[in-house]
Amino acid sequence: MRRYELMLILRPDVADSRAKEIFERTTRSVTEQGGTILKDVAWGRRRMAYEINHKAEGIYAVLNVTATKESVAELDRQLNLNEAVMRTKVMRPAGAK
Repeated sequence: MRRYELMLILRPDVADSRAKEIFERTTRSVTEQGGTILKDVAWGRRRMAYEINHKAEGIYAVLNVTATKESVAELDRQLNLNEAVMRTKVMRPAGAK
């Protein structure tokens, strides 16, 4: 298992209940595939540095997880298929093993 940091940016017109559902489904997906959630922080609505798809705001969440590289790749693929998700960023933290 490796440590990863996953950032999600959802469209600003997504309802709060729908955003919460997407975040919960994401954490459930990690745990169902044998990973663990180390930290789950919902930043909420933030103004972005630049527009994405003509949107100046987004709903942010950051997850620190331990998981296999295959499960993280599948999770990223599933999130990119979701129309409510504008961007995902998966990275390994510096110095992580």
